[in-house]
Amino acid sequence: MLIKALAAAAGNFGVAGYDIANSLRFNDDDSAYLSRTPSVAGNRKTWTWSGWVKRGNTGSISVLFAASNESTTQGYIGFRSDDTVTYFDYVSTSNVNVATNAVLRDSSGWYHIVVVFDTTQATGSDRVKFYINGVDQATTYTLTPSLNYEGSINTTGAHGIGREEFGNTYYFDGYMAEINFIDGQALTADDFGEINEDTGEWSPKKYSGTYGTNGFYLEFKDGAALGDDTSGNTNDWTPTNLASTDQMLDTPTNNFSVLNPLQGYSFTYSEGNLKCVTNDNTTSVGSVGACSMPMPDQGKWYSEYTVTAFNAGNLMIGIVDSEDTNAVTGSQRVYDLSSAYVMYANDGAIYNGGSSTPYGSSYGVGDILGVAYDADSGSLYFYKNGTIQNSGTAAVTGLSGSNIFTFTDDRPSGSSTFVANFGQDSSFAGNKTRQGNTDASGKGDFYYTPPTGYLALCTDNLAEPAIVDSESQFNVVTYTGDGNTGRAITGVGFQPDFVWYKDRTSANNHHVFDSVRGAGNYLFTSATNAEATDTNRLTSFDADGFTIGSAAGTNYNGNNYVAWCWKAGGTAVTNNDGTTSSLVSANVDAGFSIVAWNSVGSGQTLGHGLSAVPQIVITKKRNSANNWVVQANYLDATSYYLYLQSTAANVGAFGNAATDTVFDTITGTGGDSYISYVFAPKEGFSKFGLYVGNGSTNGPFVYTGFRPAFVIYKRAIGGTGNWNLADNKREGYNWDNPALYPNLTNAESSGSSLDLLSNGFKINNAVAGSNHNASGSTYIYMAFAEAPFKEALAR
Repeated sequence: MLIKALAAAAGNFGVAGYDIANSLRFNDDDSAYLSRTPSVAGNRKTWTWSGWVKRGNTGSISVLFAASNESTTQGYIGFRSDDTVTYFDYVSTSNVNVATNAVLRDSSGWYHIVVVFDTTQATGSDRVKFYINGVDQATTYTLTPSLNYEGSINTTGAHGIGREEFGNTYYFDGYMAEINFIDGQALTADDFGEINEDTGEWSPKKYSGTYGTNGFYLEFKDGAALGDDTSGNTNDWTPTNLASTDQMLDTPTNNFSVLNPLQGYSFTYSEGNLKCVTNDNTTSVGSVGACSMPMPDQGKWYSEYTVTAFNAGNLMIGIVDSEDTNAVTGSQRVYDLSSAYVMYANDGAIYNGGSSTPYGSSYGVGDILGVAYDADSGSLYFYKNGTIQNSGTAAVTGLSGSNIFTFTDDRPSGSSTFVANFGQDSSFAGNKTRQGNTDASGKGDFYYTPPTGYLALCTDNLAEPAIVDSESQFNVVTYTGDGNTGRAITGVGFQPDFVWYKDRTSANNHHVFDSVRGAGNYLFTSATNAEATDTNRLTSFDADGFTIGSAAGTNYNGNNYVAWCWKAGGTAVTNNDGTTSSLVSANVDAGFSIVAWNSVGSGQTLGHGLSAVPQIVITKKRNSANNWVVQANYLDATSYYLYLQSTAANVGAFGNAATDTVFDTITGTGGDSYISYVFAPKEGFSKFGLYVGNGSTNGPFVYTGFRPAFVIYKRAIGGTGNWNLADNKREGYNWDNPALYPNLTNAESSGSSLDLLSNGFKINNAVAGSNHNASGSTYIYMAFAEAPFKEALAR
């Protein structure tokens, strides 16, 4: 089922403005946990556990909440090694084993997890329920609890938070916040969260009910008493290998940047993804690590780092361009050192690619390096132990675009260790004494006072996105065919101007309709066919969706379908910005327009109406068979193109790049009619870019700045391959999704290719094929948001 999750994010208060102030960091290397042994048993048939969780390590068994009475009873809520959420219980010879289908691998955002145990329910599948970010999850039952089964939770045995109690193992790694345990009641996620009316996203709210005998509420508000129960029951917990420095400001309502383990390089992360051991970097110069939250292209941003172990001065820390700008020539990769500006620990020089410039002092074990980036002026500064380097002269000026805090250890042997602070922990995981200095907005906890006007990298400090509710501009809907004419497909949330749908069950073409050409006029992305008309396919664009007929590829009885819907500008108007006039329906806010035009031959330009430079233009001849031309204006300074109906690689240069008013067209014969779909990126809503394959089962991570609802991508340079398409509704959880290919008529097939995450997507470890991740090949992608990162939970 769909995880209508927010993605990591905070800054998104609930409808009532509820704010969670603190979390508790668990580091599995420290064997950290909380423990309590109840003096009396509670209700062993009915209870509810609710907690907010931000994961550190993934891919291994870890426990959130557990109980054990030696060998006779044992049970826990936690993660399996496949990153699904499970409830396991054993009493004498009876076993319970239930798990979600959803895979939770996001380490940049927060999940809300609710587990409801109620064995008084008549139906076995209702006896253990999971809610993730407010959504009741589909589950797999290996062993269903019997009617009135009495489990391990609420016995008088030892209970633990952060580890499994029977074997004292499976320690949790990451953060927990707002833990509620309700003894004797089977509740739902609605008791602990609600939909934010402005964003449409799941948000925390204060639980207002009773707790029962062994119930408790842990809000971690007192660093000196981390296990205090503030429910009124005084069911306090004892911390082990946890200190006041593990009380964190990183919460579901103000999510802080961390180091990003999904980046895929040979670094080892711990302490809530704030500590990094760089390990052996056998690739030498080129591979760099990064944090989970690139800096906006406006404002001033600050972070700190302390070195705890050092090897031969290999460590470099600074910023890097978060986007690849020249993949055609192969001269630059995403997060490549060639586009980074980093301060070298050994001599304090600034390195960019293979060149260095003398700048500041060397730094080593115990030193604190401050990195300050002024995005407004494009200037980068470094501080050592609170002192600005180079007498206050910037290390580099004139930078632009989206930059991200970065680091590397550029030699193929040895390693260094450092701890980062993006404003959540000036103790650097207990290596220093906390200083409590806040940023310019009064947020965060820094060791040194940040420079004037500089901010911590957290969601509270991110600007409100231009599009708060992404699903008001783009949405995905699924439906099952009923074979009837006049079938209304609703739930889109707006009147769409562009509808692209596909039969998931049978081999049928991808259908494309738009309001400029008019309902009933269709094209196939999977074919070169000219436009055709059929009143038995899409028959109207409606206020909350569209109406369809009974055609097999549209509404065959019992078949499953998916539709991707965009909002343009409604009725088209004449645009004379280009050398040839056009009819344009433009949604300036969302960066999308539909342009209808007639060819007068070569050398013409068309107005697009977006007042921004488009990066993708998809064009199709309407009156006769021809290729679907996909112009990708970000492949190089000029526009390169591919064919949507083909596996062919990049065809070549396409003339002049688009401007904020016009785009070049393909060469046509006078009188031919065309339709173009034009896309300009909008921060927090859409992004179009590149990634370079690494040929590994640990594939590339692509930062988008939002939780994607839709991603389409293709191998463009280095070989051929199908177009690939994923969305947030067909499966609704990672891995997303069963395969669909825009250039093929194939029915949906098994074989997921990526994870959709709170801040982007990652080519997952199931696929390393040429369609997705051939080493050294360049792939282009288009992505549209389900929710901007500021408002999103983990997925």
